[in-house]
Amino acid sequence: MRIEQTEDIAACRALRRRVFIEEQGVSEADEMDDLDGQAIHLLAFQDGQAVGSARLLLQGHIGKIGRVCVLPEARGTGLGRQLIRASMDVLRGRPGITHAKLGAQTHAIGFYEKLGFAALGEVYDDAGIPHRDMIREL
Repeated sequence: MRIEQTEDIAACRALRRRVFIEEQGVSEADEMDDLDGQAIHLLAFQDGQAVGSARLLLQGHIGKIGRVCVLPEARGTGLGRQLIRASMDVLRGRPGITHAKLGAQTHAIGFYEKLGFAALGEVYDDAGIPHRDMIREL
C-alpha cells in the first residue's frame, strides 16, 4: 500500500461518495462541502487502485483530520491506521501545527484511542451519525 498527497480531489470525492453517501447514507449536501479547495488531500492505493482517502484542514495550531474513508475491500488491512499516521506526519511538517483533531464516529473511538487520540466534549450528531471530537498532540 502507498499513501500520497494528491491534487486529485475528484478521486477523493469518488471514494467519499462510495463510503459516506452510498454506504452510510450521508446526504450529498452534508458530504460535499466547499472546503476541499483549501484542504490537503491524501489518497491511499492498493495494487494501483485508490482505496482510501483523508482530508486535512489547517486551523490555527490545529490540523483537523477529516473525511477519512477506506473502501470495504481494503478494510481490516491496517490502511485506516496508516492513513491517520500519514495524516499526522503531514501535519507535523506544517509550521505552527501542534495538535491533530478529528470528529470520530462513536463506534470508531477505540480505534483512534489506540493511535493516541483522547475524546473530548459530548457526543454530537453529524449527518445523522453520532460523533465525538478527539485530539492529540503531535
